Amino acid sequence: MELSEYQRLSRSTAQYPRNEALTYPALGLAGEAGEFADHAKKVIRDDGGQVTEERRSAMAKELGDVLWYVAQLASELELELDEIAQMNLDKLLSRQRRGVLSGSGDDR
Repeated sequence: MELSEYQRLSRSTAQYPRNEALTYPALGLAGEAGEFADHAKKVIRDDGGQVTEERRSAMAKELGDVLWYVAQLASELELELDEIAQMNLDKLLSRQRRGVLSGSGDDR
């Protein structure tokens, strides 16, 4: 599935208050990212540092929820996921070519 198709199809499932068109999905994104992080923590605490198939499945579901919220935020901002993905990859490849993948600052 293409990101653009996912974004378009997922839009039909977006049900949240229109007066909170950025806040609601932004908070949802933070919550789902936290749930994914909680599973990562449990890999260390409960699974001896190994990702079990059960944990992998749970983490995949959380990543799907993260993707849904990212798609809704992009739509609210009238941005396309395909374009966002390409811009991000271009930025990272540029940093890699220039030897500045590590470090801090957005404009390196």
